[in-house]
Amino acid sequence: MTTRTLPRPITAPERSAADALVVAPGGTTRGRARGYPLRREGPAKLTGAAKYADDLVFPGAWYGATIRSTQARAKLVAIELDPDLDWSKVVVVTAADIPGENLVAAIKEDQPVLVPVGGEIRHHAEPVALIAAPDRETIRRLRAGIRLVTEALPPVFDPERSDHVFAEYEVQNGDLEVGFGAAAHVVEGEYRVGHQEQLYIENNAMIAVPGEDGGMAVHGSLQCPYYVHRALRKTLGLTAGQARVVQAETGGGFGGKEEYPSIIALHAALLARKAGRPVRMIYDRHEDIAATTKRHPAIIRHRTAVAADGTLLAQDIEIVMDGGAYCTLTPVVLSRGALHSGGPYRCPNVRIRARATRTNTPPNGAFRGFGAPQVEFAVETHLNRIAERLGLSPAELRRRNAYELGDTTPTGQVLRESVAAQEVLRLAVEAGDFELLRSATARAAAERLGSGEVPGGPFRSGGARTAPGIGLAMGWHGAGFTGSGEVHIGSVASVELTADGRVRVLIASTEMGQGTTTIFPLMVSGELGLPAQAVEMAPVDTAIVPDSGPTVASRTAMVVGGLCIEAARRLRAEVEARNDGRPFAEVYLADAAAHGPTRIDQRFEPYPDIDFDDTTYQGDAYPAFGWAACVATVDVDLDTGEVAVRDVVAVDDVGRVIHPILCEGQVEGGTLQAVGYATIEEIKLQDGRYLNDRLATYLIPTALDAPRLRTILVEAPFSGAPHGAKGVGELPMDVGAPAVVAAIHDAVGVWITELPATPERILAALEGPRGTQEPAA
Repeated sequence: MTTRTLPRPITAPERSAADALVVAPGGTTRGRARGYPLRREGPAKLTGAAKYADDLVFPGAWYGATIRSTQARAKLVAIELDPDLDWSKVVVVTAADIPGENLVAAIKEDQPVLVPVGGEIRHHAEPVALIAAPDRETIRRLRAGIRLVTEALPPVFDPERSDHVFAEYEVQNGDLEVGFGAAAHVVEGEYRVGHQEQLYIENNAMIAVPGEDGGMAVHGSLQCPYYVHRALRKTLGLTAGQARVVQAETGGGFGGKEEYPSIIALHAALLARKAGRPVRMIYDRHEDIAATTKRHPAIIRHRTAVAADGTLLAQDIEIVMDGGAYCTLTPVVLSRGALHSGGPYRCPNVRIRARATRTNTPPNGAFRGFGAPQVEFAVETHLNRIAERLGLSPAELRRRNAYELGDTTPTGQVLRESVAAQEVLRLAVEAGDFELLRSATARAAAERLGSGEVPGGPFRSGGARTAPGIGLAMGWHGAGFTGSGEVHIGSVASVELTADGRVRVLIASTEMGQGTTTIFPLMVSGELGLPAQAVEMAPVDTAIVPDSGPTVASRTAMVVGGLCIEAARRLRAEVEARNDGRPFAEVYLADAAAHGPTRIDQRFEPYPDIDFDDTTYQGDAYPAFGWAACVATVDVDLDTGEVAVRDVVAVDDVGRVIHPILCEGQVEGGTLQAVGYATIEEIKLQDGRYLNDRLATYLIPTALDAPRLRTILVEAPFSGAPHGAKGVGELPMDVGAPAVVAAIHDAVGVWITELPATPERILAALEGPRGTQEPAA
């Protein structure tokens, strides 16, 4: 295992990819990350040459818009067009115009593309009809003339009172009765998290272009082109060849452009089909926030048995997630949440019960972390409360319980390799001066307590007073899809030597700011002995690239990158065999001229000795795990309850660092999103409708709110991937929020058990009974 401390880097001129992939053989290397190539797409984005969906021009294109429900639940009786308006110069689409199945292709296909007359409206802002016109002014004028006739039905907003269950799982290991019977302490707690909006910088956008053969091409902002491809085939009744999906430049996704673009693409395609011309569906920010998927709200309850020395003896965990009105990706979000809910800690007796239910609110879906941030906030906050109960340092409690090689998880998975829990904990505690600063904040708190300024006496306002605090959290994140997910997908990645001597990578993994188009040439060129600039990325177009699976679950570098490396090795071997064993770099141009194109398609094969039963939820849930620890320091304003996050140390084990600068950027971005999740990002609802569905009212951290971020990258390689990488995109999201909440407690002495930790919640906790800790059994 090696670690790297990477301060904010200054890039130097590009050097060979083979050199860039070299990792120090041991110990810790410190210094700037020099010698790595610039972002491939960077110059085009900086100069404005990059074409996002709204920049694309298709002659004769019309504009499309969606007619949405204003009720949370109702029966749709009729759709009426105002007879006094001229409808001849526009097209209106309803469910009756759908040529195929009126269902969005998904895990459980329960969501209609458009609510049919006689059907049930299940959430506010649900699509009911579509309209397209040559200009936006015509749409604005006529859309008010489309009237929905409905009969109201009683809505359900509480996931615990819903009788419609999308998914449920139970994981058991050991004997709870034995564990609780041996306990010196039993600590209980309930933790709640709300919605979180992805708030990518570019709104959702799709443009559909009908073909002369009856086919349909869709260009747009998306993460998963083959999800959209499947949706087009299902709803429009197209063949694989008739459906085509092309990714435009994509301005961020964070999971929000995983499944939802299928709906927008279908709406644009239905309008284009009826209009006989291209149609643009470009959401504004208000519609994007009001209608698209969010992070799942959740209620998590813990009951934990602990020995006198802090050893975990039993965990009884209950999870209830709010899926919203339709299933979307809820089963897999809940699955990952359940599997991570015990935290990165060994415990011999565990029961995890998880369910997700329907409510009459907009559907929830993918967001960075995919169920893990919700449950890891709960378990980390709970563990910090246990440390408080026992009078132990939070760091020491984690040292005594963190997973090590040979330990067994609640699913019965034996951790045989790539376990860095103790390492990330050690580095975070050291780099963050955790114990030293914790002692200093304790002294400051004692002084304030003596003066009656914080709990211990009535809360008093008046005057600018702040309290410092420091907090610690750990996390783990399964690399790739859960269980047999990768086997079911059967991803394919290709590397091609073209007839004119170019080397191309062909994958459906998308670039959305995370660095895909930069790291894949690095990996492939390293295998071929070429400079990175000699390797091209094929455009993400389903007519060109194979289905390499969705760009989700921190799988792109690990899984698809591994496939590309294997394909490159096979290509090198084939070309060198035709040329008397001479190095690929010396002969590939001549080989292409003599033999024409050579393409290697590499299909995913199961990792050896990895076995998971999707029915019993026992076995190897993930081929490997990433490990993280975070130390956060805050200042809490004792008069307003406002929290300023001052400093964060983020330590993340990513298996193998491919491009340190981009890797560090992923850690910084995920950490800042976690800070927002912890402190200010909150969706407020009324009667199933989002109230703060604009940028003016949904707040995220700005550059001025960003703390000082220090990143330490740990390398505990995974042997199943040829390059050892495990992914980095989601891991930092799991630990930032509980670290910040722990720091708030350290500052003011009360626990905030519902995210976000808003000033209102902090002031209410300060003015009420101290803490929320349950009494020991």
